Amino acid sequence: MLKIISKTAQNIFLLALIFVVGDKAYGQTIDSSLPKLIEKNGRHAFLVDGKPFLMLGGQAHNSSAWPALMPGVWKSAGTMHLNTLEVPLYWEQIEPQPGKLDFSLVDTLLTQARQHHVHLVLLWFGTWKNGSNHYIPEWMKRDAGKYPNITGKTGKAIDSPSPHSKATLEADVKAFSAVMRYLKQADAQHTVIMFQVENEPGSWDTVRDYSAKAQKLFEADVPAELLKPAILKALNVPENSKGPWAKVFGDRADEYFQAWSIARFIDQVAAAGKAEYPLPLYVNVALRDPLTNPPATHYESGGATDNVIPIWKAAAPSIDLLAPDIYLSGSERVLKVIDLYTRADNTLFVPEAGLIADNAKYFYDVLAHGGIGFSPFGIDDNGDASNDEHLAERLAPFAQEYAMATPMMRELAQWAFDDKIKAAVEHEDGAEQTIKLGAWDAIIKFGSGHGGELKPNKDHNGRAMIVTLDENKFIMTGTNCRITFHPAGGNTGRAWQYLKVEEGRYSDGIFKSLRILNGDETDWGGPAIGDQPRVLRISLMVR
Repeated sequence: MLKIISKTAQNIFLLALIFVVGDKAYGQTIDSSLPKLIEKNGRHAFLVDGKPFLMLGGQAHNSSAWPALMPGVWKSAGTMHLNTLEVPLYWEQIEPQPGKLDFSLVDTLLTQARQHHVHLVLLWFGTWKNGSNHYIPEWMKRDAGKYPNITGKTGKAIDSPSPHSKATLEADVKAFSAVMRYLKQADAQHTVIMFQVENEPGSWDTVRDYSAKAQKLFEADVPAELLKPAILKALNVPENSKGPWAKVFGDRADEYFQAWSIARFIDQVAAAGKAEYPLPLYVNVALRDPLTNPPATHYESGGATDNVIPIWKAAAPSIDLLAPDIYLSGSERVLKVIDLYTRADNTLFVPEAGLIADNAKYFYDVLAHGGIGFSPFGIDDNGDASNDEHLAERLAPFAQEYAMATPMMRELAQWAFDDKIKAAVEHEDGAEQTIKLGAWDAIIKFGSGHGGELKPNKDHNGRAMIVTLDENKFIMTGTNCRITFHPAGGNTGRAWQYLKVEEGRYSDGIFKSLRILNGDETDWGGPAIGDQPRVLRISLMVR
């Protein structure tokens, strides 16, 4: 179904697994029958079929996962060269009447994904979808008394589900468990490799639920799970704090209470699903501004925003990772988000990014941070077939990167796990950047063209990625950039030269050289790459 990593690379990876810390014991046998996440020295890898896997992803529009719309989705998937499609699964379709389950959509998605040789990440549009409950079944919507929404601070009803509704929780647990139970028997070949639980949970228009039930919980003592010294320290609270929420957390108490409440609800849904079929599960996040620490009145309160990650980790241990949806603008903000969600206790995965050309460059930075996947949102035409040409144009920046990455997908996943990848993405000022490579510094200049001067990139879309193979040998790719090396460390100031610069591609884990570059391709300040990424293998020497 997918390309197989070379035998040599397999052996290296299997030896590395002997020392994996993420499975809690040295030498522990790794069960490769299910997709799983592993951790070693704070780095993470995603194993599919027992081998490292990089999700070259794309997400369908919210209302595109219906049989009549899927041909357009698959057309876009093929254009993008993706290996993983993220697609919604709608509670209202799965359970149109109480207890009467319809898995025809699951069957359709599994069948078509296998026909197209693509893996799936299913998105459970259950209790929450972008802060609202618009995908719950009609029979629940008609019984607002039993399945209540949040009450705002002024007593106004808010278009967001209450995380304190036992009836809603029980219904979601039952439905999601049934989906996972069905998937276990219907998907023995693991077409589905990961599952998103809910979608951007949280609440708009109110920081928390102010219903009588919620208020009683808010006025009670903070749960012991949040009073551990490490968590309080991470939340900038004195380590001996205790008592009710307002006393412990001050002006952030409302938001922290909402985050705890939603995370606890979702953890119970996730735990029940995992009891049926233990696929990796994640929650995606509607972000806040990562640079200014705004109040929760300015973003979706209660989701796993960067300031409440410690709360979510304590409240939802059944969720394997918290994944940022990147729709922010500006390289400083985007790169900060990638940093914030790269943690020893959190595998980096970007399940949604705006489908704009500039965002394709962040694929490189995600890999450099050890990320396991990247996915722009809304890859299909959303039912409007008249936009085919425009859509292909919008997909092109991602498609060309995925086409480059596909033959070496397994290697990229391994290199990311081994911390061998470094990247530079162009900022709005277009300034050159330096990548430190031990015995060498790589100077990255952004622009296009040949000769001594590069023409500035109008859209600041330059990027470069360098993989260290050994001290003097590197794999390099990029778009609209030039790379120049300088000896560093003990070699500083020494004369040097390219031993060999080769353009090629990976096939079955082996680099296949297409040509050797020299002369005009290397003499004007180093190898340059235009608007189509190329893979170069560069060997250096000091004289």
